[in-house]
Amino acid sequence: MPATEQRPHMRVLQALENAEPLDAPGQAIAKSARGAVGPGALKDAISGTWLGHALHPLLTDLVIGSFVSATVLDVIGGDSDGKAAERLIAVGIASYPPTALTGTSDWADTELADPRVRRVGLAHAAANAAALGLYAASLKSRRGGNTARGKALGLAGSAALAAGGFLGAHMSYAQGVGPNQTTYDPGPTDWTHAAGSDELSSGTPKAVVVQDTPVMLLRHGDGLHAIHDRCSHRGCLLSDGKIDGEVVECVCHGSRFRLEDGSIERGPATQAQPSFEVRENDGRIEVRRRAPAA
Repeated sequence: MPATEQRPHMRVLQALENAEPLDAPGQAIAKSARGAVGPGALKDAISGTWLGHALHPLLTDLVIGSFVSATVLDVIGGDSDGKAAERLIAVGIASYPPTALTGTSDWADTELADPRVRRVGLAHAAANAAALGLYAASLKSRRGGNTARGKALGLAGSAALAAGGFLGAHMSYAQGVGPNQTTYDPGPTDWTHAAGSDELSSGTPKAVVVQDTPVMLLRHGDGLHAIHDRCSHRGCLLSDGKIDGEVVECVCHGSRFRLEDGSIERGPATQAQPSFEVRENDGRIEVRRRAPAA
């Protein structure tokens, strides 16, 4: 019997991934989210461009840590008057909105990915919203004097939170949402042939593959540029994007990178594009990985 059939949670996960009825609401919500927060300073702040990686995972620790700590106190009996647990739940509730906002923004940018990603993301959000509702009800019961009911609701909330965490981890570690899309193919360290000089027209990006690394070549102004072609944000090809002066803009989500060194001019990307040294040598265009800045 296949291993996945021996694990009930994997059967549930596969059912979610294949749940096509989730597509219509998922697409509508994602479209609304993208329309509400377009490329710019707010999107960069929400995405974590300023931080150097996604902001959402950092905030989830505060929500999960607060809620679960309250439940742990309930279980071990370390909070005699219940006030510490109440305060922890209140912190979790207060930190939930920015966490949900950043997560929704990241999820909305997966519209070009496998539809299974969007479906799991929708279930992830629903589980977390259920956890929020249960912990909010728990806090209300505790403050109303029904401590036993409050603890029971908190325990149920922790179960919903665990389900949401499992789905979020699946999106990150199994479906690849969030990691830098250029990490695993950094490019050649020695001068390597990329294209013939006559293959590159002025001002027109050219997509090539050099030692399994997608590279965007551009003859621009008085020189040549070469940067990693797969956008670090969600993997769209920059060679399909727009050249705007000394910047290339990703066609998918509007991230902008400087042609000279791949640095970020605007998010939602959080990682710069790897850039390459490039030269013309006897009718050949050659590239090699640029040494990191000191």
